[in-house]
Amino acid sequence: MKFDSRVDYLICLLLLTLLPLHAMAADRPNIILFVTDDQSPDTGCYGNTVIRTPNMDALAADGVVFDNAFCTTASCSASRSVILSGLHNHYNGHYGHQHSYHHFSSFDRVRSLPVRLTESGYYTLRIGKYHVAPEAVYQFDRELPGNSRNPVQMANNVKEHLVGRQSDQPFFLYFCTSDPHRSGNERSDLPHSPNAFGNSLEGYPGVESVYYNPDEVMVPNFLPDTPTSRAELAMYYESISRIDQGLGRLTEVLRELELFDNTVVIFTSDHGMAFPGAKTTLYEPGMRVPMIVCDPRVEKRGIRNSAMISHVDLAPTILDMAGCFSSQSQDPTDFHGRSWAELVDSESARGWDKVYASHTFHEIQMYYPMKVVRGRRYKLIWNIAYPLPYPFASDLWAAPTWKKQFEQGPDTMYGKRTVQQYIHRPEFELFDLQLDPDETENLADKVEHAELLSAMKAELRGFQSKTKDPWIIKWDYE
Repeated sequence: MKFDSRVDYLICLLLLTLLPLHAMAADRPNIILFVTDDQSPDTGCYGNTVIRTPNMDALAADGVVFDNAFCTTASCSASRSVILSGLHNHYNGHYGHQHSYHHFSSFDRVRSLPVRLTESGYYTLRIGKYHVAPEAVYQFDRELPGNSRNPVQMANNVKEHLVGRQSDQPFFLYFCTSDPHRSGNERSDLPHSPNAFGNSLEGYPGVESVYYNPDEVMVPNFLPDTPTSRAELAMYYESISRIDQGLGRLTEVLRELELFDNTVVIFTSDHGMAFPGAKTTLYEPGMRVPMIVCDPRVEKRGIRNSAMISHVDLAPTILDMAGCFSSQSQDPTDFHGRSWAELVDSESARGWDKVYASHTFHEIQMYYPMKVVRGRRYKLIWNIAYPLPYPFASDLWAAPTWKKQFEQGPDTMYGKRTVQQYIHRPEFELFDLQLDPDETENLADKVEHAELLSAMKAELRGFQSKTKDPWIIKWDYE
């Protein structure tokens, strides 16, 4: 091509630079991040043979299931801040709950996922639970109305909005339920008065209530196998089945609007289930989350991947999928996580063998910072405030499953631990997850594991240094 002047050359170069952004609009995928509230990997595709989740299982059959996905903090607002920033909460500033008198929020300097996507040409919208602040940091182009306990209604509202929108601009939808979070009432009409988990006697419009027999639920090892626990798990299952119907309706909407073939759907939860021993802890039941990804553009379907990934990786992954950068070219100082977009059509997990976690608060009265390094076999938890009794979230303290055991005294078993062991914890907890998946035998005070403990402490301190964790100074005093 011949240019008559340098000005002509510069104009052409500018047009060539801008053209891909416009031309790629139809090729860049829509992305849906579907986040549930307090859900462990309790679905059929994760091995629960009792719970009925046909739509989650269908999504898995059409995509990839990550068998080792983790949150970085098992607390609602703090976890969501990590999901939407790619930064651990100790660095982004969202140390605990956003709402009410807790009033935690992220620093103004944080550049969140929705803001970055808007800047790169995406239309960003959210529906359902938000629970982060300030809005200027976590800014979306549009908020849609909907009852976050009725994901079918939410999906229908998404359709109504998209139908009326005349644009081929790619969109990012943040779709967040309030299920299966505990609700503020107990079902006194049922034996053992379990928490309702959002389930209503009247039901929800467009949702078919799915009931479970408490005798048939699967009781995880960290919970006591009691009639009360089983009654609560049945309620928890019912709430998850409501989510499943919402996911199914959302998938139908994508097909009806001919958007399915160019829409990536990522399904996860903010952290583990709302039972003591999971939510607010960094034991495995608190850290493990579902992570199901369906990208219709890739060839491999119905696969599983054992890569160890965490919520801190979600923001860079979504930006990578959106074409904002590649996993090779991203600035590592922008995020604490990294993109796993290349794993969506792969069963290889090479190089993904470790995750870190960092918890500070849940509710404002619950100061109990914990730092974690978790590898394939060994896991170290540093309980910085270990002289204090472990603090309870208000909904967990009131949980009938817990109250029933607590009332029987400190030596009563709560799952694999006593009530006393759950409330009072040592400074360091070192577990061999291969031999002790229930985290019951602390190896930190074993002479034969002194060298391993020292190495993992150093690794934890290195993580804190790299991510500018203010709590790193606690190594040097107290």
